[in-house]
Amino acid sequence: MATGTFDLIHPGHGFYLEEAKKLGGEGARLVVVIARESTVRARKRVPIVPEKQRREVVQMLKMVDEAVLGSETDMFSTVLKIKPDIIAIGPDQNFDLEHLREELKKRGIAAEVVKVKGYHRSTLDSSCKIIKKIKESDFPPGSFKHC
Repeated sequence: MATGTFDLIHPGHGFYLEEAKKLGGEGARLVVVIARESTVRARKRVPIVPEKQRREVVQMLKMVDEAVLGSETDMFSTVLKIKPDIIAIGPDQNFDLEHLREELKKRGIAAEVVKVKGYHRSTLDSSCKIIKKIKESDFPPGSFKHC
């Protein structure tokens, strides 16, 4: 299982999900939990892309077997439904891994928690960088007539 917002898909997302799938070994299934708008808003910002569309796009990625929307109230309820063997944490996700492991154990969830190592570095390797680039861009008049 992997989790995230996946607002503006970029190569870093692909790297994270490929690495998450590899953790399960040959024949592993990767279920991706998409953060709900309400939970993203509470943590950092309002997503640009609606949650159902983010789920749909992630579901289209070749390494993803299933994409689901997470819970708006208790992230562990989604984990209980999926029953993953491994929960992959992205390299840029700020989770206290020991606290997460303790909470899983309290709920009787025997999933291994693994932080994905490495990161796909590129000029626009985060949704925030993409948004910033768009805001700072000085597009010539008429550049987006088709929009």
